Amino acid sequence: MTRPIILTGDRTTGPLHIGHYAGSLRNRLRFQDSHEQFLLLADTQALTDNAHAPGRVRDSVIEVALDYLAVGIDPEKSTICLQSHLPALAELSMLYLNFVTVARLERNPTIKDEIHARGFGRDIPAGFLCYPAAQAADITAFKATVVPVGEDQAPLIEQTNEIARRINAVAGRNILPQARAVIPRSGRLPGVDGKAKMSKSGGNAIALSASPDTISAAVKAMFTDPNHLRVENPGKVEGNVVFNYLDAFDEDRATLDELKARYRRGGLGDSAIKRRLEDILQALIGPIREKRAALARDPAHVIEMIRRGTEKARCRTDATRREIVEGLGLFML
Repeated sequence: MTRPIILTGDRTTGPLHIGHYAGSLRNRLRFQDSHEQFLLLADTQALTDNAHAPGRVRDSVIEVALDYLAVGIDPEKSTICLQSHLPALAELSMLYLNFVTVARLERNPTIKDEIHARGFGRDIPAGFLCYPAAQAADITAFKATVVPVGEDQAPLIEQTNEIARRINAVAGRNILPQARAVIPRSGRLPGVDGKAKMSKSGGNAIALSASPDTISAAVKAMFTDPNHLRVENPGKVEGNVVFNYLDAFDEDRATLDELKARYRRGGLGDSAIKRRLEDILQALIGPIREKRAALARDPAHVIEMIRRGTEKARCRTDATRREIVEGLGLFML
């Protein structure tokens, strides 16, 4: 039977962190056995707000690929490919911009929130504003029906489907399938400072390559309940950063539920829950860090893996582009 097609990926703006692991990477490990999975190293998308630092975007291609391999992504099961080397994606992005209005792009909740968060005002890079059309090109070029995203990214999938329906309507047949957003159970992790979402640029993340000392320092600095001043005092679990992380990474749900109950009624100190979290994160990140360091010693092997995956992806996306152009009745050579 034909397996469902899944498209996912990451902007190449630096190494990945445990927020990526909780939100997407561990799902990708599960999907690679049941889906035809494509992982996009999104360097073109990274340029939409990093055009001032193309070197950072370039260097991060290898960094993100190393993280993929280190967590267990198997290039024999999942195709890892480079966005900028798939010309059909750029061509479809330009084509799709004729099927969406500027007003619709500006109304997209994800874009509105990101514009506000970055303080662009009206000085919005055109590539950033047009990102929903570019993502629609990425998804539809692979004919993906499953797209893992955070809850805040779901409006982008909705807009992708709008564009796909318009293409199908003009073509008079269903060339492009509808995509379904898959939202992770754990949601988006807050930063270790508790003040914002975890991000590479915010300096409040724990990298998948973090050293033991870095992990320890990050956990010790985490905020808990500011009113939980003594062990015997009742504490709040909701909004407590340490419990947010335990919810994401602690596999012993029964023990975690007991710890929450003890914390709420009093009798459990912050140091105890921080020790538990640190032990869990050290056990998770340690093997990833070691495998990543070993892989980094042979960058040529990583580059060759990306090249092979990109060639495979180019065949797929070029075929879709041709089908769309023919379906729309445009001139073909």
